[in-house]
Amino acid sequence: MKREIIDASQLELEETVVSIKRVTKVVKGGRNMRFAALVVVGDKNGHVGAGLGKAAEIPEAIRKGKEDAMKSLISVPIDQNDSIPYDIIGKFGSAEVLLKRAPEGTGVIAGGPARSVVELAGINNIRTKSLGTNNKQNVVLATIEGLAALKTPEEVATLRGKSVEEILG
Repeated sequence: MKREIIDASQLELEETVVSIKRVTKVVKGGRNMRFAALVVVGDKNGHVGAGLGKAAEIPEAIRKGKEDAMKSLISVPIDQNDSIPYDIIGKFGSAEVLLKRAPEGTGVIAGGPARSVVELAGINNIRTKSLGTNNKQNVVLATIEGLAALKTPEEVATLRGKSVEEILG
């Protein structure tokens, strides 16, 4: 899987908070309440990342989640239809997300967690189906794993030692 480091300071990133969970730890004096925020960031131009932030207050957890997401940005190949080059299944834990390319005018057909990832990546035509668990964190990370595994036709052609026309048929 290719993971090049992307400088987040040069990108205009938008953020979406996918989930905020209240986490309780029972201690001798009572209960400690904290918050965990799952945040997805992207520039709607082929770069997307997800992060988890934990803190005592919600805004601080969101800020930490955004910083974590900016460290894990990936680049996504997008074809001329504003879709992905080919169908793929992303896997993370027990979550599997089927990402299917779609023709122009289809729109984003996806559930909540996967929708936020593909929209912030800049994909406008795609069909997705969450297979397995519906845990929001694992679905988001499975979607990102699937998008990170995609290769452009040019990359596939150089790997096989062929021309792009031979690959595309």
